[in-house]
Amino acid sequence: MSWRAAQTIAREIGTPAVAVDLDRVERNIARVQAACDAAGLANRPHIKTHKSPFFAKMQLAAGAHGITCQKLGEAEIMVAAGIDDILITYNVMGEATLERLRALLRRGPKLTLAVDSVHTIDGLAMAARQAGRVLDVVIECDTGRERAGVATAAEAVALADHISRASALRFAGFMLYPPETKWAETQLFYDEALAGVRALGLDAGMVSTGGTPNLTNLGKLRGASEHRAGTYIFNDRMMMGCGAAVAGDVALTVVSRVVSRGGADRGILDAGSKTLTADPGGGLEGYGHIIEHPQARIARFAEEHGFLDLSRCNDRPDVGGVVRVVPNHVCVVVNMVDELIAVRGDEIVATIPVAARGRLR
Repeated sequence: MSWRAAQTIAREIGTPAVAVDLDRVERNIARVQAACDAAGLANRPHIKTHKSPFFAKMQLAAGAHGITCQKLGEAEIMVAAGIDDILITYNVMGEATLERLRALLRRGPKLTLAVDSVHTIDGLAMAARQAGRVLDVVIECDTGRERAGVATAAEAVALADHISRASALRFAGFMLYPPETKWAETQLFYDEALAGVRALGLDAGMVSTGGTPNLTNLGKLRGASEHRAGTYIFNDRMMMGCGAAVAGDVALTVVSRVVSRGGADRGILDAGSKTLTADPGGGLEGYGHIIEHPQARIARFAEEHGFLDLSRCNDRPDVGGVVRVVPNHVCVVVNMVDELIAVRGDEIVATIPVAARGRLR
């Protein structure tokens, strides 16, 4: 986003504001779609980064096969906006949540849900039966990231068998989020799991890999059918830090104003922890990169203030100065605001609601 656009936002809308450069968004979408096409993979972007049907429809129009949602609440918003073919990458469970899933299934969208336990499978089977639908299910596999997912191929095969025996469920395949450096290990896991399910008379039509940092690994998993990446649409300091983006790929910035200078080496922004995330971004220094003053460091936060360490700056900002901040973790920033200010060049062109923000369930 240009400096002139930031000045216009500060003058006409006020600060802090979260702004998106639509020209960069379009380039990011086109680049990743082309990479998936070249690798022979369907593109299923993760909407947890932008949480907006506006951007999801941009991705679909560019060639995406479907979308990925993290929470059922996100999927409800996307279905209401007319978007079909959704993968929900979360263990959906609990009576109230399963009732909402039943209601969503009755509306007819193509949903696929991820599981990693019998408990989740049994709940989904009940919801699907009551909705009168057959629900596709993929097994989430942990191949070294140590988050959710079964830890062994044998567990994956056992769950596939359980799914195949459950009425109203259909085993659809596997979901993986390989560590960037463990694709060889992931291949061994997948090959063993695939052999095991084929021995049961099943097959894996959907094999979904994920992650913006893994875009450089597209095509490395033999048998993969699609890829899920989310952060690439906007990018942030973490994506620059891991080499998945460069400065020209950053499409979202926080427009902020310096509201105080309590000393030569101190300053205060009007963007605090309620605007910029306190996520350290995997060891990044400070809590955001200030484009106008790259040597400044956002050292700590209050709720509405960001405290600047200006000790290394040759050019210190003045009170009232407007700055653009690249956040450490863009997904969290988007979830904290109701709307994004869209710009092209130096002009404000739209205000885009973050329709799925705050969907915790």
